[in-house]
Amino acid sequence: MKFSNVALFLLVYFAFAKAGTAQIQHMEPPNWWAGMEHSQVEIMFHGNNIGEFKNVNSDLEILNVRHTENPNYLFVMVETANKPAGFYDITLGKAGIKMSKNFSLQERDENSQQRTGFDSSDAIYLLMPDRFANGDPSNDSVKSMTEKVNRADKGGRHGGDIQGIIDHLDYIKDLGATAIWSTPLLEDNDVSYSYHTYAQSDLYNIDPRYGTNELYRKLADELHSHDMKLIMDYVTNHWGATHWMMKDLPTETWIHKFPDNKGKDFPVEGYANSSYRQSTQMDPNASERDKTYAEKGWFVSTMPDLNQSEPLVLNYLIQNAIWWIEYAGLDGLRVDTYSYNEKDGIAAWTKAIMNEYPNFNIVGETWLHDQAQIAYWQKDSPISAIQSYNTNLPSVMDFTLHDAILEAFKEPEQGWDKGMIRVYENFVNDFLYPDIDNIMVFAGNHDTNRISGDGVYNSNLENYKLAMTLVLTTRGIPQLYYGDEIGMMGNKGTNGDGDIRRDFPGGWENDVNNAFHKTGRTQTQENYHGFTKNLLNYRKSKPVLHTGKLLQYVPEENCYVYFRSNENSRVMVVINNNVAAVTLDLSRFVEGLNGKNRGIDIISNSQIDLNKSLKVAGKTSLVIDLD
Repeated sequence: MKFSNVALFLLVYFAFAKAGTAQIQHMEPPNWWAGMEHSQVEIMFHGNNIGEFKNVNSDLEILNVRHTENPNYLFVMVETANKPAGFYDITLGKAGIKMSKNFSLQERDENSQQRTGFDSSDAIYLLMPDRFANGDPSNDSVKSMTEKVNRADKGGRHGGDIQGIIDHLDYIKDLGATAIWSTPLLEDNDVSYSYHTYAQSDLYNIDPRYGTNELYRKLADELHSHDMKLIMDYVTNHWGATHWMMKDLPTETWIHKFPDNKGKDFPVEGYANSSYRQSTQMDPNASERDKTYAEKGWFVSTMPDLNQSEPLVLNYLIQNAIWWIEYAGLDGLRVDTYSYNEKDGIAAWTKAIMNEYPNFNIVGETWLHDQAQIAYWQKDSPISAIQSYNTNLPSVMDFTLHDAILEAFKEPEQGWDKGMIRVYENFVNDFLYPDIDNIMVFAGNHDTNRISGDGVYNSNLENYKLAMTLVLTTRGIPQLYYGDEIGMMGNKGTNGDGDIRRDFPGGWENDVNNAFHKTGRTQTQENYHGFTKNLLNYRKSKPVLHTGKLLQYVPEENCYVYFRSNENSRVMVVINNNVAAVTLDLSRFVEGLNGKNRGIDIISNSQIDLNKSLKVAGKTSLVIDLD
C-alpha cells in the first residue's frame, strides 16, 4: 500500500499527537540506590493511556511488566543487583512510538545498611511541626495547597515548619533529648485540619508548607551533627481522600470497599468506617465480620484504608518507606495505627524494612489497654506465636503504663487497685514482652490529654514530677511530648485536639512569651523545665537506666520503690504519691540496696543516708545514685 505525502504526514502527525497524550505524570519511586537488599524495584508509571505501551526495554533487567484494568498505569519490575550507580534508560513503546525515562541508581551513604536505630539509650522528643516553630513565614500558605494559614483557628494551620525545628535543635539537645519524632511531614491537601498530616496526598513529597524534601534531609543531617536521631512518623494503614491516586486508582482493589455498602458514595462508593475494635485481631472467637470491619474499615471518612493484600499496594508501601530511610538518612520509624493494618501485610512490610536495615528500629502505635494485647504485636511474641503469627515489629508503645499514669497520681491514697498499685501491676506483666527494653514509655502524646492540663494534673507540678520521674527512670525508651516540659496546658475532651496541640510559646515572631530561652520563661515554666532537663541529662549519661534490670517492690502507703541495676551500677527510685510524708524501713530493700548505705539524690542534689530508715516528703520523688 502506498501513501501520498499528505497521507503520510497526517499518519505521522496523529501518531505523535496520540503519543503526546501518554505523557508520564508520575514515576515512583523516582530513583533507587546501588547495592540494596531490596534490589528488585517495582517502578510505577502513571499517565494518560500509559498502559497501552506494551513494549518495555531497559539497560536494567526487566523482571515483570504488569498492566492493570486502569490504562493509565504501568508497573515495571527491574533488577538492580550488581548494577553500579548511574542513569539507566527505561523505554516504553507501542506501534512505532517510544518514550524514555531516566531511572537513576545512586551511591548509598557509607554503612547505610548497618545504621543503628533509636534504642533505650535515647529519650525521644515528640513534636508537631505545625505547632512547634515557624522558621520560614514565606511558606505559611502555598498557592498549590488548599488550606491556608489561620493561626486563630485551633484546628487550622499555624505555620510551623521544618526550618523552625532546625532553628531550635540546640534547645532540644540542651533539654536532654537525643531523638526527635515529628508527626508526619508529607503532603496533606485536605481542605481543613491538614496540619496533623495523617491524611497524606503524596507519599514522595514533603508538604510545601513545611519545606522541601531537601530541607527534610538537612534536618536529619543537622540532628546527626548534634549526635541526635530522626524518627519519621509513617502511615501504612491509610492515606488521604485527596491523594492524587484517589482520582484515578491503579486497581479496583487498591483500597478497601464494602459491597454491602453499595450505593453509599461518601467519600467513595462502598465506604465503611472501622469499628476500632482492634482486639478482634487476636481474638480466637471473633466473627469474620467483626474482624473485617476492624481491620479493613476506614479510620475516618477522609482516610481511605489501603488494601495491603494487593501485592502492588504492599510493595508500593515497602519501597516508599525504604526510599525515605535511604534518602533522608532516617534513624527510625514510628508507624501510625499499626494494629489497624492487615496482619499479614503489615508483618511483611515490617520484615522487608528490617531485612534492609537489620539494626534499625520501628515502633508501632499499639493503642490497646491490655498488656497481652500490646505484647502480641512485638517481634517474636510468644503470645502471637500461639496463632503462628509474627509481626517482626521491634518496638511497641506501652499504652497501659500511660493509662496508669493518667490516674495514679491523682489518687493520693492507695487501694487494692488504686494509686501506685496501678503502676506496679503494669510492670508485673513485663514477662509478656519478648524485648522489654525496646518499649516506648510516655506520659502523653499528640492524641492524649496534656498531662498538666485540665482534667489530668490541673497544673500540679508535684504530680508532673512524679510522673516524669517514672517515665525517665523505668525500663524502655522514654518519649516526651513537646511543651510538657514547660507545663503546657490543654483539654482534648472539652476543647478538641487543637487544644492539646497549642503553639510552643516563642516559636512565632512577636510571641510575648519565649519559652525556648530561660530568660523568656515564666517562673512556672522554668520550674517544669528545670526538673525535666536535670533528669533527662542525668539519664543520658547513666547506662544503667537504659538497660539495667528493673527490681520493684509492692507499694506501701502509696509509695513505690524500685531499682535499676547491672554489674557495675545501681540506682534507687522512690516515688511517694502520698500527700503525707512516708518513712521507709530500709531493711525491706536489702536486695535492691545490695550493701549500699548512702547515695546522692539527683533531683535535690543532696546526700541520702540509707542505713536504717528514709523519710520521704509527701508528693516527692527521689532518684538516688548509689554509685
